[in-house]
Amino acid sequence: MNYFLKDIPERTVKPRQVGYTMAMDKGLSIREVEDFLSIAGDYVDIVKLGWGTSFVTPNLKEKIKVYKNAGVPIYFGGTLFETFVIRGQFEDYQKVLDKYGLEYAEVSDGSIELDHDIKCEYIRKLSNQVTVLSEVGSKDVEKIIPPYKWIKLMQEELDAGAWKVIGEAREGGNVGLFRSSGEVRSGLVEEILTKIPFEKIIWEAPQKAQQVWFIKLLGSNVNLGNIAPNEIIPLETIRIGLRGDTFDHFLDPVHKENSAHNPSY
Repeated sequence: MNYFLKDIPERTVKPRQVGYTMAMDKGLSIREVEDFLSIAGDYVDIVKLGWGTSFVTPNLKEKIKVYKNAGVPIYFGGTLFETFVIRGQFEDYQKVLDKYGLEYAEVSDGSIELDHDIKCEYIRKLSNQVTVLSEVGSKDVEKIIPPYKWIKLMQEELDAGAWKVIGEAREGGNVGLFRSSGEVRSGLVEEILTKIPFEKIIWEAPQKAQQVWFIKLLGSNVNLGNIAPNEIIPLETIRIGLRGDTFDHFLDPVHKENSAHNPSY
């Protein structure tokens, strides 16, 4: 940090298992990636190349190399996995992961109907090749999954070999964990947390209000995902109480009291 402040919550440092930030790259150029990492590299833990963008991204190998050289792993969005599976090309997908030297993969079923036992089998197969992130939740705004089923699906996917499970929200933050308005389904989240360890979950939370909600609930070191590259630094300030949304959340009560009565405190 550039200077000393009291009452700054302790943040985990890379390589971290909690306090994880997953960024969403929806088509950055190589130069934009270099600029992004120059300012946010210390705060981003992994980058998702959103949905099927890797299929149409020019200079993909060179772009991946920039991330790798900065020590930031990347993976292809779960929709790409689904795109291969629905076409009966799972083995081709595995070859693509090898071709680009990827060490992570996402298994999801947000856009296709996939028997859960089969999904878990894909997780088992891929976990022998890469580190697997599995995503739970549908991209269909009309499909509401009850809390008990979220818990069951998450636990079974962890048991199948997933390193962490991702709570679906899409890049807009308006499905899955959230209502169409972006409001958190708070009862759902709190019920999930009664059974699934918080360090095993990455909550997709692209909107600032969603990030604030999770940080206030679970602290600075909650795992958050689908963060826009230009929102990584702002998110870090929310995590440690340096933005108005969480300004008072981490302050010592004595400091709050003194500042209220003594402007020069």
